[in-house]
Amino acid sequence: MNSAIIETPSLGSSWPLWRRQIAGILRLEIKKNFLSRRALPMYLLAAIPVVIMMMLALFDRGMRRGVRTNFAQVMVIFSNLHEGLILRTVIFFGCAWIFMNLFRGEVVDKSLHYYFLSAVKREVLVVGKYLSGLIAACSLFLLTTAGSLLFLYLPRGVQANLDYIFNDQGWAQITDYLGITVLACVGYGALFMVIGLFFRNPIIPALLVYGWEWINFLLPPMLKKLSIIHYLHSLVPVPVNEGPLAIIGEPTPQWIAISGMLAVTLVVLILASIRIRRMEIQYGGE
Repeated sequence: MNSAIIETPSLGSSWPLWRRQIAGILRLEIKKNFLSRRALPMYLLAAIPVVIMMMLALFDRGMRRGVRTNFAQVMVIFSNLHEGLILRTVIFFGCAWIFMNLFRGEVVDKSLHYYFLSAVKREVLVVGKYLSGLIAACSLFLLTTAGSLLFLYLPRGVQANLDYIFNDQGWAQITDYLGITVLACVGYGALFMVIGLFFRNPIIPALLVYGWEWINFLLPPMLKKLSIIHYLHSLVPVPVNEGPLAIIGEPTPQWIAISGMLAVTLVVLILASIRIRRMEIQYGGE
Protein backbone atom coordinates (compact mmCIF):
# COMPACT_ATOMS: atom_id res chain seq x y z
CA MET A 1 0.00 0.00 0.00
CA ASN A 2 1.04 3.60 -0.54
CA SER A 3 2.82 5.04 2.48
CA ALA A 4 0.43 8.02 2.55
CA ILE A 5 -2.40 5.68 3.42
CA ILE A 6 -0.92 4.10 6.52
CA GLU A 7 0.06 7.17 8.51
CA THR A 8 -1.32 7.35 12.04
CA PRO A 9 -3.51 10.40 12.74
CA SER A 10 -2.27 12.92 15.28
CA LEU A 11 -4.37 15.50 17.12
CA GLY A 12 -4.77 18.74 15.18
CA SER A 13 -3.56 17.31 11.88
CA SER A 14 -6.57 15.30 10.73
CA TRP A 15 -7.46 17.30 7.63
CA PRO A 16 -3.95 17.37 6.07
CA LEU A 17 -3.61 13.66 6.85
CA TRP A 18 -6.98 12.82 5.33
CA ARG A 19 -6.08 14.76 2.17
CA ARG A 20 -2.84 12.80 1.84
CA GLN A 21 -4.68 9.54 2.42
CA ILE A 22 -7.32 10.40 -0.18
CA ALA A 23 -4.55 11.28 -2.64
CA GLY A 24 -2.91 7.92 -1.94
CA ILE A 25 -6.19 6.06 -2.44
CA LEU A 26 -6.79 7.96 -5.68
CA ARG A 27 -3.39 6.91 -7.06
CA LEU A 28 -4.20 3.27 -6.36
CA GLU A 29 -7.81 3.30 -7.48
CA ILE A 30 -7.45 5.28 -10.70
CA LYS A 31 -5.06 2.64 -12.01
CA LYS A 32 -7.66 -0.02 -11.24
CA ASN A 33 -10.45 1.98 -12.84
CA PHE A 34 -8.59 2.66 -16.08
CA LEU A 35 -6.15 -0.21 -16.52
CA SER A 36 -7.79 -3.31 -15.05
CA ARG A 37 -9.66 -5.94 -17.06
CA ARG A 38 -12.90 -4.62 -15.58
CA ALA A 39 -12.36 -1.34 -17.47
CA LEU A 40 -12.87 -2.90 -20.93
CA PRO A 41 -16.71 -3.04 -20.84
CA MET A 42 -16.68 0.57 -19.67
CA TYR A 43 -14.65 1.67 -22.71
CA LEU A 44 -16.88 -0.25 -25.11
CA LEU A 45 -20.04 1.19 -23.59
CA ALA A 46 -18.71 4.76 -23.70
CA ALA A 47 -17.83 4.38 -27.40
CA ILE A 48 -21.34 3.37 -28.56
CA PRO A 49 -22.90 6.87 -28.96
CA VAL A 50 -19.74 8.24 -30.58
CA VAL A 51 -19.68 5.44 -33.13
CA ILE A 52 -23.38 5.95 -33.88
CA MET A 53 -22.91 9.70 -34.44
CA MET A 54 -19.79 9.08 -36.53
CA MET A 55 -21.64 6.64 -38.81
CA LEU A 56 -24.55 9.08 -39.20
CA ALA A 57 -22.22 11.99 -39.94
CA LEU A 58 -20.21 10.06 -42.52
CA PHE A 59 -22.79 7.88 -44.26
CA ASP A 60 -26.31 9.23 -43.67
CA ARG A 61 -27.07 11.79 -46.40
CA GLY A 62 -30.35 12.78 -44.73
CA MET A 63 -28.51 13.53 -41.51
CA ARG A 64 -25.89 15.63 -43.30
CA ARG A 65 -28.54 17.53 -45.24
CA GLY A 66 -30.53 18.16 -42.07
CA VAL A 67 -27.47 19.44 -40.21
CA ARG A 68 -26.78 21.95 -42.97
CA THR A 69 -30.38 23.12 -43.54
CA ASN A 70 -32.29 22.67 -40.26
CA PHE A 71 -29.81 22.46 -37.42
CA ALA A 72 -32.45 23.32 -34.79
CA GLN A 73 -34.35 20.13 -35.63
CA VAL A 74 -31.13 18.13 -35.57
CA MET A 75 -30.40 19.45 -32.07
CA VAL A 76 -33.82 18.17 -30.95
CA ILE A 77 -32.84 14.74 -32.29
CA PHE A 78 -29.49 14.93 -30.49
CA SER A 79 -31.18 15.98 -27.24
CA ASN A 80 -33.34 12.85 -27.42
CA LEU A 81 -30.26 10.73 -28.13
CA HIS A 82 -28.37 12.33 -25.25
CA GLU A 83 -31.15 11.67 -22.74
CA GLY A 84 -32.34 8.32 -24.10
CA LEU A 85 -29.00 6.70 -24.93
CA ILE A 86 -26.18 8.57 -23.18
CA LEU A 87 -27.87 9.41 -19.86
CA ARG A 88 -30.38 6.60 -19.38
CA THR A 89 -28.22 3.78 -20.74
CA VAL A 90 -24.52 4.52 -21.25
CA ILE A 91 -23.92 6.64 -18.13
CA PHE A 92 -26.42 4.62 -16.07
CA PHE A 93 -24.81 1.24 -16.74
CA GLY A 94 -21.31 2.72 -16.91
CA CYS A 95 -21.68 4.21 -13.42
CA ALA A 96 -23.27 0.97 -12.19
CA TRP A 97 -20.23 -0.96 -13.42
CA ILE A 98 -17.67 1.49 -12.04
CA PHE A 99 -19.16 2.37 -8.67
CA MET A 100 -20.67 -0.96 -7.63
CA ASN A 101 -17.25 -2.53 -8.21
CA LEU A 102 -15.45 0.00 -6.00
CA PHE A 103 -16.12 -2.18 -2.94
CA ARG A 104 -17.88 -5.23 -4.38
CA GLY A 105 -14.97 -5.83 -6.76
CA GLU A 106 -12.52 -5.71 -3.84
CA VAL A 107 -14.61 -8.29 -1.99
CA VAL A 108 -14.70 -10.57 -5.03
CA ASP A 109 -10.93 -10.19 -5.47
CA LYS A 110 -10.42 -10.78 -1.73
CA SER A 111 -8.39 -7.58 -1.37
CA LEU A 112 -10.62 -5.25 0.66
CA HIS A 113 -9.03 -6.33 3.94
CA TYR A 114 -5.79 -4.58 2.95
CA TYR A 115 -7.61 -1.25 3.19
CA PHE A 116 -9.36 -2.25 6.40
CA LEU A 117 -6.05 -3.23 8.02
CA SER A 118 -4.41 0.09 7.17
CA ALA A 119 -4.63 3.11 9.49
CA VAL A 120 -7.15 4.97 7.37
CA LYS A 121 -10.62 5.98 8.51
CA ARG A 122 -13.29 4.12 6.61
CA GLU A 123 -15.09 7.36 5.86
CA VAL A 124 -11.92 8.60 4.17
CA LEU A 125 -11.82 5.35 2.21
CA VAL A 126 -15.39 5.98 0.99
CA VAL A 127 -14.51 9.50 -0.15
CA GLY A 128 -11.30 8.37 -1.86
CA LYS A 129 -12.98 5.52 -3.71
CA TYR A 130 -15.96 7.66 -4.71
CA LEU A 131 -13.69 10.38 -6.11
CA SER A 132 -11.67 7.80 -8.04
CA GLY A 133 -14.84 6.43 -9.59
CA LEU A 134 -16.07 9.94 -10.34
CA ILE A 135 -12.82 10.82 -12.11
CA ALA A 136 -13.08 7.65 -14.23
CA ALA A 137 -16.77 8.16 -15.06
CA CYS A 138 -16.48 11.87 -15.85
CA SER A 139 -13.37 11.38 -17.98
CA LEU A 140 -14.98 8.71 -20.12
CA PHE A 141 -18.49 10.05 -20.43
CA LEU A 142 -17.43 13.64 -21.03
CA LEU A 143 -15.48 12.27 -23.99
CA THR A 144 -18.63 10.39 -25.04
CA THR A 145 -20.73 13.56 -25.00
CA ALA A 146 -18.03 15.74 -26.57
CA GLY A 147 -17.31 13.13 -29.28
CA SER A 148 -21.01 12.82 -30.11
CA LEU A 149 -21.33 16.60 -30.42
CA LEU A 150 -18.20 16.73 -32.58
CA PHE A 151 -19.67 14.36 -35.15
CA LEU A 152 -23.01 16.16 -34.95
CA TYR A 153 -21.32 19.44 -35.87
CA LEU A 154 -18.94 17.92 -38.45
CA PRO A 155 -21.19 18.18 -41.54
CA ARG A 156 -21.80 21.90 -40.96
CA GLY A 157 -18.24 22.86 -41.83
CA VAL A 158 -15.64 24.80 -39.86
CA GLN A 159 -16.90 28.36 -40.41
CA ALA A 160 -20.55 27.53 -39.71
CA ASN A 161 -19.56 25.75 -36.51
CA LEU A 162 -17.40 28.63 -35.33
CA ASP A 163 -20.24 31.08 -35.96
CA TYR A 164 -22.73 28.84 -34.14
CA ILE A 165 -20.46 28.20 -31.15
CA PHE A 166 -19.12 31.71 -30.58
CA ASN A 167 -21.84 33.96 -32.04
CA ASP A 168 -24.97 31.94 -31.39
CA GLN A 169 -26.11 29.54 -28.65
CA GLY A 170 -23.71 26.69 -29.45
CA TRP A 171 -21.25 27.29 -26.62
CA ALA A 172 -24.03 27.46 -24.02
CA GLN A 173 -25.53 24.21 -25.31
CA ILE A 174 -22.16 22.43 -25.28
CA THR A 175 -21.42 23.47 -21.68
CA ASP A 176 -24.95 22.51 -20.64
CA TYR A 177 -24.65 19.00 -22.08
CA LEU A 178 -21.21 18.52 -20.54
CA GLY A 179 -22.44 19.82 -17.18
CA ILE A 180 -25.46 17.46 -17.26
CA THR A 181 -23.07 14.58 -18.00
CA VAL A 182 -20.96 15.43 -14.94
CA LEU A 183 -24.05 15.77 -12.74
CA ALA A 184 -25.31 12.39 -13.95
CA CYS A 185 -21.99 10.79 -12.98
CA VAL A 186 -22.16 12.47 -9.55
CA GLY A 187 -25.70 11.28 -8.82
CA TYR A 188 -25.63 7.81 -10.33
CA GLY A 189 -22.15 7.21 -8.95
CA ALA A 190 -23.16 7.85 -5.34
CA LEU A 191 -26.33 5.78 -5.77
CA PHE A 192 -24.54 2.75 -7.18
CA MET A 193 -21.72 2.88 -4.68
CA VAL A 194 -24.20 2.64 -1.82
CA ILE A 195 -26.10 -0.15 -3.63
CA GLY A 196 -22.83 -2.07 -3.95
CA LEU A 197 -22.25 -1.66 -0.21
CA PHE A 198 -25.72 -2.60 1.02
CA PHE A 199 -26.55 -5.52 -1.29
CA ARG A 200 -24.65 -8.76 -1.70
CA ASN A 201 -26.11 -9.11 -5.20
CA PRO A 202 -26.51 -5.52 -6.49
CA ILE A 203 -27.77 -6.47 -9.96
CA ILE A 204 -31.45 -6.72 -8.98
CA PRO A 205 -31.56 -3.33 -7.17
CA ALA A 206 -29.75 -1.75 -10.13
CA LEU A 207 -32.33 -3.14 -12.58
CA LEU A 208 -35.16 -1.89 -10.38
CA VAL A 209 -33.62 1.60 -10.40
CA TYR A 210 -33.22 1.33 -14.19
CA GLY A 211 -36.90 0.52 -14.57
CA TRP A 212 -37.89 3.40 -12.29
CA GLU A 213 -35.78 5.84 -14.30
CA TRP A 214 -37.30 4.66 -17.59
CA ILE A 215 -40.93 4.97 -16.46
CA ASN A 216 -40.32 8.43 -15.02
CA PHE A 217 -42.35 10.07 -17.81
CA LEU A 218 -45.41 8.05 -16.70
CA LEU A 219 -45.17 8.99 -13.03
CA PRO A 220 -47.20 11.73 -11.32
CA PRO A 221 -45.27 14.97 -10.65
CA MET A 222 -44.47 14.18 -7.01
CA LEU A 223 -43.00 10.75 -7.83
CA LYS A 224 -40.98 12.16 -10.73
CA LYS A 225 -38.88 14.01 -8.17
CA LEU A 226 -37.72 10.68 -6.70
CA SER A 227 -35.55 9.94 -9.72
CA ILE A 228 -32.24 11.28 -10.95
CA ILE A 229 -33.35 11.54 -14.57
CA HIS A 230 -36.06 14.07 -13.64
CA TYR A 231 -33.47 16.59 -12.47
CA LEU A 232 -31.23 15.93 -15.45
CA HIS A 233 -34.23 16.30 -17.77
CA SER A 234 -34.97 19.69 -16.18
CA LEU A 235 -31.52 20.95 -17.20
CA VAL A 236 -31.43 20.03 -20.90
CA PRO A 237 -30.95 23.09 -23.15
CA VAL A 238 -33.17 21.65 -25.91
CA PRO A 239 -36.49 20.31 -24.53
CA VAL A 240 -37.17 16.60 -25.03
CA ASN A 241 -40.65 15.46 -26.05
CA GLU A 242 -41.53 12.53 -23.78
CA GLY A 243 -44.41 11.33 -25.96
CA PRO A 244 -48.21 11.40 -25.89
CA LEU A 245 -48.46 9.13 -22.84
CA ALA A 246 -46.26 11.31 -20.65
CA ILE A 247 -47.69 12.94 -17.54
CA ILE A 248 -46.49 16.51 -17.76
CA GLY A 249 -44.81 17.96 -14.70
CA GLU A 250 -43.14 21.30 -14.11
CA PRO A 251 -39.36 21.10 -14.61
CA THR A 252 -37.35 21.76 -11.49
CA PRO A 253 -35.57 25.16 -11.55
CA GLN A 254 -31.90 24.85 -12.45
CA TRP A 255 -30.48 25.95 -9.11
CA ILE A 256 -32.76 23.56 -7.21
CA ALA A 257 -31.96 20.67 -9.56
CA ILE A 258 -28.21 21.11 -9.15
CA SER A 259 -28.15 21.83 -5.42
CA GLY A 260 -30.73 19.08 -4.78
CA MET A 261 -28.67 16.50 -6.65
CA LEU A 262 -25.53 17.49 -4.74
CA ALA A 263 -27.39 17.38 -1.41
CA VAL A 264 -28.81 13.91 -2.14
CA THR A 265 -25.34 12.74 -3.18
CA LEU A 266 -23.94 13.97 0.14
CA VAL A 267 -26.66 12.10 2.05
CA VAL A 268 -25.96 8.92 0.10
CA LEU A 269 -22.23 9.21 0.84
CA ILE A 270 -23.03 9.60 4.54
CA LEU A 271 -25.11 6.41 4.36
CA ALA A 272 -22.19 4.68 2.64
CA SER A 273 -19.85 5.86 5.40
CA ILE A 274 -22.17 4.51 8.09
CA ARG A 275 -22.41 1.19 6.27
CA ILE A 276 -18.66 0.84 5.75
CA ARG A 277 -17.98 1.50 9.47
CA ARG A 278 -20.10 -1.54 10.35
CA MET A 279 -18.97 -3.72 7.47
CA GLU A 280 -17.26 -7.02 8.20
CA ILE A 281 -15.46 -8.95 5.52
CA GLN A 282 -16.74 -12.46 4.84
CA TYR A 283 -15.01 -13.67 1.74
CA GLY A 284 -16.29 -17.20 2.22
CA GLY A 285 -19.85 -16.10 1.51
CA GLU A 286 -19.01 -14.52 -1.86
